[in-house]
Amino acid sequence: MKVRGAVLAEMGLPAPYAESRPLRVEDLELDPPGPGELLVEVRAAGLCHSDLSVIDGSRPRVMPMVLGHEAAGEVLEAGEGVSSFAPGDHVVLAFVPSCGSCPPCRSGRAALCEPGAATNVAGTLLCGERRVHAADGSDRNHHLGVSAFSERIVVSANSAVRVDPDLPFEIAALFGCAVLTGVGAVVNSAGVRPGDSVAVFGLGGVGLAALLGAVAAGASEIVAIDVVPEKLELARELGATVAVAAGDDAVEAVREATGGGAEKAIETVGNERVLAEAYAATGRGGTTVTVGLPDPERMLEIPATTLVSEERTLKGSYLGSCVPSRDIPRFVDLHRAGRLPVERLLSGRVGLDDLNEAFDRLARGEAVRQVVIP
Repeated sequence: MKVRGAVLAEMGLPAPYAESRPLRVEDLELDPPGPGELLVEVRAAGLCHSDLSVIDGSRPRVMPMVLGHEAAGEVLEAGEGVSSFAPGDHVVLAFVPSCGSCPPCRSGRAALCEPGAATNVAGTLLCGERRVHAADGSDRNHHLGVSAFSERIVVSANSAVRVDPDLPFEIAALFGCAVLTGVGAVVNSAGVRPGDSVAVFGLGGVGLAALLGAVAAGASEIVAIDVVPEKLELARELGATVAVAAGDDAVEAVREATGGGAEKAIETVGNERVLAEAYAATGRGGTTVTVGLPDPERMLEIPATTLVSEERTLKGSYLGSCVPSRDIPRFVDLHRAGRLPVERLLSGRVGLDDLNEAFDRLARGEAVRQVVIP
């Protein structure tokens, strides 16, 4: 099957991407779905900082790669052995395909699926193979088992979660990464309870989703921190009780607003310095959760004694510590009830040919969540 898809051939090209053009739309050959796989027509895909981190080279991946990992679409065909999906089903795609049988999966930690992690690094589907190729027959790597910046894709059925067809695709797509990661970090990883004070460092799609999760969880004080004034204003509209400009005084501002430090702090930027600030802004006995992914060579420095003397917790959260088949439906239910207005995160719609300019906007902090309609 012939499809059009946006391929990243080389990481680290300089911004502005409108000039360097790291993403090139190519005519690709897509294999039919193999056993346990689905052919999906992509109806909406979100632009995430995790994609940007691959483009700028701070999160190395195998090249060339069809980029994109946050998406929703419609099943066109189910491969051999797939009984849980049928043509016409609407699905959200999660960027960790959980095998269901490795030790983390068996213990309810699908985000840490061992085969899923290995194949994501290798640029293959869960089966270990690649289903997308260039016109000359050479392979194109899959991005996190999804490769959403394409008209149609083949994915493992383990990457898909069915959703009701009345959920708009551009909203549904956000549940595959921004909502899973941000809301999951709040409710699963941090365990925010009614009355807790929460600080959210970084107000991109994931950070604002975390803010919405904190509101839904009943947090009494929510402090939002970012460098972009427009995002701070949006955070106030979405339920932040205090909005703080990032900088030298941010930690003290959080501690003042929360009476000595937040009980729960969520860091979403992917910067070791910001993570250190989030830890410093966390109160005694509190929990700091990070979902950001800094460059692998970066190191974190914190006062080690505070982990014991103040009974502090520092923990990572990947995919919001979610089980997608469990958490996507319950987060969608919260959205339907009006408690997760994730539609407020949408910044605009673009086409495949507009992706480079759209990533420029994301890099400059001018957009929260843009969606591409292939």
